[in-house]
Amino acid sequence: MGKTILVTGAAGFIGSHTVDALIARGDRVFGLDNLNDYYDPARKRANLAEVEGNAARVPHAEPFTFIKGDIRDQKLVGELFAAHRFEVIVHLAAMAGVRVSIDNPHLYYDVNVTGTLNLLDAAVGRTSSQAGAKVPPTFVFASTSSVYGNTKQIPFVEKDPCERPLAPYAASKRAGELLGFSYHHLYNLPFTAFRFFTVYGPRGRPDMMAYKVLDNIFLGREVPLYNSGQMHRDWTYVGDIVKGIVAAVDRPLGYEVVNLGRGEPVLLAEFVKIIEGLTDRQAHLVPTPMMDADMAYTYADLSKTRELLGYNPKISVREGVSRFWEWYQGAVLGNAKEQRA
Repeated sequence: MGKTILVTGAAGFIGSHTVDALIARGDRVFGLDNLNDYYDPARKRANLAEVEGNAARVPHAEPFTFIKGDIRDQKLVGELFAAHRFEVIVHLAAMAGVRVSIDNPHLYYDVNVTGTLNLLDAAVGRTSSQAGAKVPPTFVFASTSSVYGNTKQIPFVEKDPCERPLAPYAASKRAGELLGFSYHHLYNLPFTAFRFFTVYGPRGRPDMMAYKVLDNIFLGREVPLYNSGQMHRDWTYVGDIVKGIVAAVDRPLGYEVVNLGRGEPVLLAEFVKIIEGLTDRQAHLVPTPMMDADMAYTYADLSKTRELLGYNPKISVREGVSRFWEWYQGAVLGNAKEQRA
């Protein structure tokens, strides 16, 4: 018998893959997403269609239920928790993106902090019937490697104080981690926060670098190349990320903050070359100075994640980019051809 799980941000990039994985193993999944226009909602609806199609092919799968709604809507969140006894909350919904958060910090705090607070309140029964639960639900929270700021500790380790975030996005995610500790302390809520490192792969967001480079090559869109590509990123394939999330679903850890990356930084310039090699075309990116909110290096120490969750990323950057390129040809270029026809 599978678990009853709420996944927020279920129509998004990581969320839709997480829903797929949970349904495939027999969990009963409820997906919450407001389908906002941070990027084209049609992409999110296409993700949902894939999820529903995949679920239909899983023998004896529990039905997937999608709810269009906003985590900032305290009444809706409370009613959802009152109607269903969730054993796990996988909280992936957020306003993402370091640079955009500088332009609209109030929105980022409203969604990433107030929205998270609403879910925590409902999980411990302050605004729902969860108060009658003998065992509190497990809360899995999506944080970010951006909380490390310009740390001098390389690779990044979880014991770093992370007290100097470079942008409102990172600060809002650090606030979510700290709220999680408060609710663990006060209500014994199991809370695992994952610091994601540069996730990429099929269904990726259009504002992510792999997507943008291909858009530059094939659709002629102008794309900045920050610091001439001399920035290291710990590129992590979405399938590996999802395996880490699922492991946390099954292993309440009390309160823990853990890295979720690949542990092998690659230069941005080299990442672009991999894409160019796969497509046999050259990108024409615009050299742009690195922003004050950017980090020159991200590198996950995975010792703690391996110990607590048995996490072991499998997909190399070259293989991951190849899989993304295969998806992009059908989902983006194929769709563009259909629209022109």
